[in-house]
Amino acid sequence: MYAERLHELAQQHLLRQLKSVDSATGPTIRFEGREVVLLASNDYLGLATHPKPKQAALQAVHQYGVGSGASRLVSGNLPPHRELETALACFKRTEAALAFGSGYLANIGLIPSLIGPGGMILADRLCHASLLDGCRLSRAEFRVYEHADPSHLEALLVRYARRDTLIVTDGVFSMDGDLAPLPDLAALAERYGAHLYIDDAHGAGVMGQSGRGIIEHFHLESRVPFHMGTLGKALGGIGAYVVGPSDAIHYFVNNTRSFLFTTALPPASAAAATAALQVIQNEPERLIRLWSNREKLWSGLRRLGFRMTASASPIMPILVGEAEKANAMAEKLLTHSVYAPAIRPPTVPDGTSRIRVTVTSEHTSLHIDQALAAFEHAGRTVGLI
Repeated sequence: MYAERLHELAQQHLLRQLKSVDSATGPTIRFEGREVVLLASNDYLGLATHPKPKQAALQAVHQYGVGSGASRLVSGNLPPHRELETALACFKRTEAALAFGSGYLANIGLIPSLIGPGGMILADRLCHASLLDGCRLSRAEFRVYEHADPSHLEALLVRYARRDTLIVTDGVFSMDGDLAPLPDLAALAERYGAHLYIDDAHGAGVMGQSGRGIIEHFHLESRVPFHMGTLGKALGGIGAYVVGPSDAIHYFVNNTRSFLFTTALPPASAAAATAALQVIQNEPERLIRLWSNREKLWSGLRRLGFRMTASASPIMPILVGEAEKANAMAEKLLTHSVYAPAIRPPTVPDGTSRIRVTVTSEHTSLHIDQALAAFEHAGRTVGLI
């Protein structure tokens, strides 16, 4: 059975393989014995290898060990967890925060704690898989609205006006790099008495004047009471969080199964995230470099004639179409020492395979020039430009 299914995936150019990397993540990596420019990392600010988070993690390991022992409600609430949540609430300018082991755990736990059977969830069609799984686990009725389409969302809100309703969306969409129309969504939630759940995984540390995320970017702090985000992208580590009013966070502590029934985030990961938050605030030049690099790479790819998504973030997908051609493009890039893998169904809809390009604050002008030369050669070879 397994061999047959794997053969089918290979025939459809959808077979995935784990690829070995022999270095820390960064603007370049050691891949198959050589150095290549990495354009596939969500470590937007280079904090995965910054000395301060690394040192904080080492100190936490020495003091608290490598694991938390159990759920925090069972084995206790360690200082690194408390310090992280205090730092998150301060950074996000909310009353309180709660840390999770991953963004997936946060979403599959928080959504069912907010709504259940008898309720209605309205989710953007391109929501992340963890959001969609959280919606399904809630056992609420579930409908999708067309991507970033407030008019379609409003039509559904009118249809289900008498239901307890939760609107679910990414802030920055991970496979397209575009932004949810959050001001419109917040206005609709207010008008129809719905709740709004925002996943800010790709916004925290990246969006907004000071990197506080998509809520800051749209100036919605007073209109969005809570939202979740990750520690595993711009903050360089692992884990996730929800921030909001103290009573909401206390409710999540008592009602979110993915918090209640799993071992807590390792102390070292919590300590590293706290240090990363300090770096973001103390080194604003990282955010400036990120957006400068984004503009240079984005304008270069557009100038070459690639078909791009409507990106407004450091995620800059090149639309290819068929999976076979996307694989060929990725392989050609590798021959020129650029690692930017193909993204294929089921991660993206059929016919929309792409090269998902991401840039970080740590890429240099030379890295970007090398990447653009590689994209030009690969694009011409496979017939994209």
